[in-house]
Amino acid sequence: MKITVKKVAFASAEPEIDAIETAFDSEKIEWNPVGCINWKEYPCKPEVSFRIMHSESEIYIQYKVRQQGVRAVYDFDGDSKPWTDDCVEFFTTPSPTCGKYFNLEMNCIGHGIFCYGPDRFHRFSCDVSVVSRIRRHASLGSTPINLKGEVEWSLTVAIPKELYSVAGDEIPSFSGRTVPANFYKCGDDTDTPHYLSWNPILTPAPNFHCPEYFGELSFE
Repeated sequence: MKITVKKVAFASAEPEIDAIETAFDSEKIEWNPVGCINWKEYPCKPEVSFRIMHSESEIYIQYKVRQQGVRAVYDFDGDSKPWTDDCVEFFTTPSPTCGKYFNLEMNCIGHGIFCYGPDRFHRFSCDVSVVSRIRRHASLGSTPINLKGEVEWSLTVAIPKELYSVAGDEIPSFSGRTVPANFYKCGDDTDTPHYLSWNPILTPAPNFHCPEYFGELSFE
């Protein structure tokens, strides 16, 4: 699959989250489903979608989720395991020459990790000082939560593009380029484990670390 990522302008290089959320609506940025069930052993399918846009300096992603029950244990960044909570994820390969892909994983209360590496088993986790530069707002708040019944929630994140250079590689401008990426929703330790993706994955067991199955983001 392929998405065109609209370029927008803000008065500030780091706009407030409420300004970003307003822009998503005023710019009529479309929602895209995260709805691929890739492994029949995990049929649970929350309603998940995302929308994405960018500015000269940042990438903006907003997720919305409707599901039965919601869980978040980790209320800190860095050395946490957000994928065990109700979690949304953004994986991308920012440059065809760097040999690394990045994974941003955040739970439903907006805490998580930002990592990079060449494959699933050789990852480097960025320090909290790096992760903290990713601004975010979770509709469910920022403290641990465990709810039953139908729950709707959203998460908005602002990722400074320069963070994709933390691995020491010179990353070319995103503008005007097509970049491989995928979006996910999971919850390893939730009442009903699930593993959804935007672009389909053809592996025998759950594995999101598959850049060969990334879709495409075409940045204006």
